[in-house]
Amino acid sequence: MSIEQNGLSIFALGGLNEIGKNMYAIETKDDIIVIDCGNKFPDESLLGIDLIIPDISYLMEKKEKVRALIVTHGHEDHIGGIPFFLGYVKV
Repeated sequence: MSIEQNGLSIFALGGLNEIGKNMYAIETKDDIIVIDCGNKFPDESLLGIDLIIPDISYLMEKKEKVRALIVTHGHEDHIGGIPFFLGYVKV
């Protein structure tokens, strides 16, 4: 169902079935509100990778609609990706 049909879409961009990378979005026809922007630390199978952040490509494509970033609390898995998010989306 598209946003034009039901008026509201709520979805996760990270953080489902894992600890870390928490990021959710609420989208209407004209606006997107992002909730949390966390990171995740890699395990030993990801050599050479220091940090994992949510895939924000959808938000980059629609950055003119992003209105706010709401942070629920200050744990790294909820705030660690904010510098990267702000660098690309420039809210």
